[in-house]
Amino acid sequence: MPANRESNHRPIVIVGAGLAGLACAAVLAAKGLEVTLVGPPGNAGDTRTTALLDGSIQALAKAGIRIAGHPEAAPLRVMSIVDATQRLLRARPIAFQAEEIGLEAFGWNIPNGALSRILQARLHEAGVQHLPVRVLSAEPGANGLVLKLDGQPDLAADLIVAADGRASLVRQAAGIETRSHDYPQVALALNLKIGRTHRDISTEFHTESGPFTLVPLPGQRASLVWVVSPEKADELRAMDDAALSRAIEIQSHALLGHVQVDGRRSFWPMSAVVAVTQAADRVALIGEAAHVLPPIGAQGFNLTLRDIAALAKCLEGTRSLEGARDPGEASVLEAYARARRLDIGTRHSAVDLLNRSLLSGHFPLQGLRGLGLYALERVGPLRRVMMRQGLARAAEH
Repeated sequence: MPANRESNHRPIVIVGAGLAGLACAAVLAAKGLEVTLVGPPGNAGDTRTTALLDGSIQALAKAGIRIAGHPEAAPLRVMSIVDATQRLLRARPIAFQAEEIGLEAFGWNIPNGALSRILQARLHEAGVQHLPVRVLSAEPGANGLVLKLDGQPDLAADLIVAADGRASLVRQAAGIETRSHDYPQVALALNLKIGRTHRDISTEFHTESGPFTLVPLPGQRASLVWVVSPEKADELRAMDDAALSRAIEIQSHALLGHVQVDGRRSFWPMSAVVAVTQAADRVALIGEAAHVLPPIGAQGFNLTLRDIAALAKCLEGTRSLEGARDPGEASVLEAYARARRLDIGTRHSAVDLLNRSLLSGHFPLQGLRGLGLYALERVGPLRRVMMRQGLARAAEH
């Protein structure tokens, strides 16, 4: 049993109440683990959406969270890649069909606000305690970190799960270093009203500045992530909605007909951040506290859900008929770090390589990207293997 037993001590505390923290609390609670969530609610002005791939859909369903068929979610039945660069070596358009690998849909796209509400409702049903206050600092204690809370007594735990984002206070307090790289890119995220049905097709245009990705939403709507240079981002930021809508229509080759900007827009500087390890003394990292990737191939939050699935699997052994064992013991966290190392490393490398191949004027790198897409288009078995690998069921990690 853990030695540290202050009066305000919990078995597992999750720091951060954004999507990562909410999902982690829901999944761990579904496993019968006692968790406390700490942190103010997520950004209410977040206009982004999340494309949850099939593995993530299945993992959430096991925790009692149903996304497939939700009225605010749209299925992704076809995923199309279009090489819209003006370079000498350009790949032919390629379309991946979910039915080719026996699925109704590759996944479902849902607004972050709707997903947050669904997760919060599940936590309420499960009776998970949520302290909606900021963590002011995390300081070394007798047995792990002690959390200093805003307006609340200090809080200690056998295990602290850092779900507090790319600037994670918990990660820094635990002394976990990161490797990072800034890209000369900015991502614009917004939603659109569209004049032509999307037919459940997600389309990713590859341009010299990065991907321009249109993803279905219910009805005559779609979400957009447009990665551009900082200079282009300044131009887009200065446009009114009518001018921006026209620019989007031109960039999309009117694929979805006449489009209108629908609601707020947000701009995000592009970077990649990877923690050197996913765990330290009584601390486990998930989500952007552990890894930040460019928005290519819908890997970001799906990678987070695989973090959560792996952590839940490692924690299963801390419950037994004789009672609860220490969820923060070194063997548990070492197993978690090992389980996540390869997946995070390979996904980071693949996304980084593809992004750099778009930005690079280096002829051989352009040729390699074009050849890879050509092979996926022409070789059916290879295409199906890559589709299954891209979906990477969270339940298997």
